[in-house]
Amino acid sequence: MIDFSFQNPIDFNLTIHHKSWLKAVIRNEHLQPGDVYYVFCDDAYLLERNIQFLNHDTLTDIITFDNRVGDFVSGEIFISVERVHDNADQLGVSFQEEMLRVLVHGVLHLCGYKDKTDEEASQMRGLENKYIALFHDMFPA
Repeated sequence: MIDFSFQNPIDFNLTIHHKSWLKAVIRNEHLQPGDVYYVFCDDAYLLERNIQFLNHDTLTDIITFDNRVGDFVSGEIFISVERVHDNADQLGVSFQEEMLRVLVHGVLHLCGYKDKTDEEASQMRGLENKYIALFHDMFPA
């Protein structure tokens, strides 16, 4: 199951399409969807989690907690909607496109991908692009 919860309302309509897409991403990585929970929050909430659980006193757009068991992808993904807005503005992309990137970024972490080194980050970006294209193929505007 993929579930979305909101600390505050957001200006992005998450639908069954997003859940179907994220499940397709997981299956395309030769894994099985388990319980994946997304929590959409603000900077302050995510900063508290970053300090409490990771000992990082910095703002971030996403924190992923991996609870995978075997081939079943499970975990919690916290997303700062404020950071996604700011990142979209800085990158010159729409909020919707940046939200797709962050959604799939979290799932890719749960699938085992890292982004600490330049090589890992490059691989992650390539996969994000591939799967954003898949979303648009699955659900044309």
